[in-house]
Amino acid sequence: MSINKYKYNLTNALIIILIIEAIFWALAISSYQYLTTQVEEFRFERSYVLYGFFIIPFIILIYFYATNWKNKALVKYADPKLLKYSYKGVSTFKSVLKFVLLRLGISFIIIAMANPQYGENEKMVESKGIDIMIAIDVSNSMLAEDLQKGYSRLKIAKMSIEKLLDKLHGDRIGVVVFAGDAYKQVPITPDYHVAKMFLKNISTGVISAQGTDIGLALETCESSFNYDDPSNKAIIVFSDGEDHEQEGIDIAKEIAEKGIKIYTIGMGTKTGVPIPMYRNGIKVGTKKDKDGNTVLTKLNEQYLLDIAESGNGSYTRANGLNVGIDGIITELNTIEKTTMSQEKYTGYDDQFQPYLLIGIIFINLRIFNFRQEKQIK
Repeated sequence: MSINKYKYNLTNALIIILIIEAIFWALAISSYQYLTTQVEEFRFERSYVLYGFFIIPFIILIYFYATNWKNKALVKYADPKLLKYSYKGVSTFKSVLKFVLLRLGISFIIIAMANPQYGENEKMVESKGIDIMIAIDVSNSMLAEDLQKGYSRLKIAKMSIEKLLDKLHGDRIGVVVFAGDAYKQVPITPDYHVAKMFLKNISTGVISAQGTDIGLALETCESSFNYDDPSNKAIIVFSDGEDHEQEGIDIAKEIAEKGIKIYTIGMGTKTGVPIPMYRNGIKVGTKKDKDGNTVLTKLNEQYLLDIAESGNGSYTRANGLNVGIDGIITELNTIEKTTMSQEKYTGYDDQFQPYLLIGIIFINLRIFNFRQEKQIK
């Protein structure tokens, strides 16, 4: 009696699998070429998933290794004279069929996971907003820690500006730093990420001329706007209001006549507190006047209130870490927004569903075939 009846024919199995592989890849490549040339905006959303096809050769090797092991085990442990009574034989075709169903199922699931997409019609998206200049006081008095222990007025102001940027949508922003002088730190830009980068580097050391000249800060903000652009404009000032120039109110009125609203945020408390002095990041004492007396700083709330009223805006007083950003945003949203930019984009329609369905069908057919075979045995 020939024992070959009870062994898988690996040569025939290899030929069948190679033919199936050739057909599969020929169809796959031709389909991909057709889709990329004939179907509008075809793409794979997660194209890197297609590297999963490198697992197919390993699956084929595992199949042949397992099948060969079965053949060797039969010869080693089975008595050829008893095989016809205990074993009905094997079908190489059925074995290859089950493997091919599994292999195709995995392939279609990989395609589904890569999510093939077809392009839809182009859509136009408008970005609407206003232009906002933020003026931040960097005078030494902003080092006082009267709002929250361990947090200077300047640090709280910077944290609040970052929170403001996180909540803005479509607006363009710029940043001016000021003390006894003022200069533009960030020009008007829609890129909030850039603004945040520059914001991190702002300190009281960026301007050598000390003092607090809010009027100059307002003029610098106003000159930063592009008046050829019809967008509405606003200025937000973060300061403790200790301005010794007192020209800010008149300047605020002039700016308001151009339709620019001015909002002020008071950083500090009305109680006089010392100004800490630092050297190389280490606190070395407090600021003294020429007579050796400790210099105290406190919020000049009335001055900031007058500037906001003259600028047709509003005044907000910081309270601890809360500087009332939500209220400012609510007021900014009442300003009529204009179209900043228009962008076209192509929407994509997911097409993974049929590939996933085919993959599941192939795997279920393989499982069903396997169970039927077990029941027969």
